[in-house]
Formats: sequence, structure tokens, C-alpha cells
Amino acid sequence: MAGILYLCATPIGNLEDMTFRAVRTLKEADLIAAEDTRSSRKLLTHFEIKTPMTSYHEYNKIEKGRKLLKRLHGGENIALITDAGTPGISDPGEELVKMCREEGITVTGIPGASACVTALTISGLPTRRFVFEAFLPAEKKERQAVLEELKEETRTIILYEAPHRLVKTLELLSEVLGEREVRVCRELTKRHETVYAGKFSEVLTYYRAQEPKGECVLVIAGKSRQELKEEAIAEWEMLSVPAHMEYYEKQGLGRKEAMKQVAKDRGVGKREIYQALLEAD
Repeated sequence: MAGILYLCATPIGNLEDMTFRAVRTLKEADLIAAEDTRSSRKLLTHFEIKTPMTSYHEYNKIEKGRKLLKRLHGGENIALITDAGTPGISDPGEELVKMCREEGITVTGIPGASACVTALTISGLPTRRFVFEAFLPAEKKERQAVLEELKEETRTIILYEAPHRLVKTLELLSEVLGEREVRVCRELTKRHETVYAGKFSEVLTYYRAQEPKGECVLVIAGKSRQELKEEAIAEWEMLSVPAHMEYYEKQGLGRKEAMKQVAKDRGVGKREIYQALLEAD
């Protein structure tokens, strides 16, 4: 029988967040695949885990992935760990999971810490609907495309950022998204954990004066549906009522249905549209 790939979550800062199940799984596995073997060695030593370890990271994920698949097919159980947190979230583990699924290898998760979920739950911003974007793309054109998508996003937005790029990223987000509520969560689960809350302008003022340290998670309020509605109305109001009617009539709507849709777009009653058409004649 083929082995199993275990996705083992590890602490994002506080070692006490390691679960009993994760420790047992790492001890019982035939092999541990780690994103950074040097940092993972400290974790394994702390919990007296002596399982053999191999590197699996962004730069060898395809070649090493094939080797790991061969061992899994041979019946070995492999535990995958990332630098910190849950494997497969914004790291090369995603590729290994895909390869295993394609070849019928069983994949299971050992739940635990995750920086994006931890930051979201302590942010005080809406948690029912959210979108996780990890780090913004480094390439300018791709980054701009992502930002344009986020501009109209109504869900809470979660991003990762390194401390030396924090201010620049906040400036960019403020410019594209407009003034929003934002939380900068730093050093999560560690002794100096902080959550700085405020509008983009307030947070920028603070971090321009206080050099940020430690990895950061940004939690940003989505655009309200009321804002979207007002923006849509403002856009339609740039058209005259007759031009707005013509837009729908060209799509095959009858005059009555077109008036109904125009009234809805502009947030007014049909009588007001009828009156505007009369005055335009």
C-alpha cells in the first residue's frame, strides 16, 4: 500500500502551540520534508523528534516532489512542515499536494497554527467572509492587476508583508483602495505581539515614525456594499437619462423594462425617469 502525506502545522512563534498530534505524527513518520531544515531542526530538537529530515522548498519542489512521490508509492509515510504555520498556505507544499492528488496518494492535515487566520480572528474586522492574498506579486503589472481586483472586494482582505516593505505597501494600498480600516498584526503569538489598528493614514503616520520589526499580517476592511452602490449610481448618472435608456433598448429590452432598469441603476423611481424623458423630448 502507498504511504500517506501528512501536512503538519507547526507554531508561528510560540512553541506551546505545537499540538500533541503533530508531535506524535512527526515522530511516527518515516521522513519529514521541511521547507528550511535548519530552522526546523530547532523545533524537532525541542520536542525530541529524531525522524530523518529532507529539504523541500520553492527551488526544488518539482524534482524533490517526484522523489517524495516515489517514496510514498513505496509505502513510506511523509510529514510535510513549513517554516511556520500550516503547510500549503502560501508555500511550495501546495505543489506537492497537487502531485499526490494526481497520483492517488492520500493527503491528510494535522491542524494547528496559521498566521492569516490568527490575525483575522483578533483583528476586530468582519470574519464571516474574507479573501487571502498572501504576499502581493513582485512584478509591477501583476501586482497592479491584483490591487485592481481588491479595489472592489467586499470581503475582509488578508495580506502578508515583510517589515522592510511595510510602509511602501501600505502607501500603495491606501492609494488604490482609498481610506480603509486596517490592522497591522506583528509577531503573532510571541512575547511582543502587537495589533496596530486605524485607518491607512493613521497607521502610515505611526510606522513612518516607528520602524516595523517582525513579519506582518495586514487585515483590511472590504468595501461596503453601500459604497459599491453609490459608485455605480454615480457612474450611471454621468449618462443622460435618454442615453441610459438607449443603452438598454439596444440590448433588446422593451421601453417599460428599460425604464425599470434605468430607475434601479440610478436609485430613483420610474416616475422620475418618465418625467426626465418627457423633459428631454
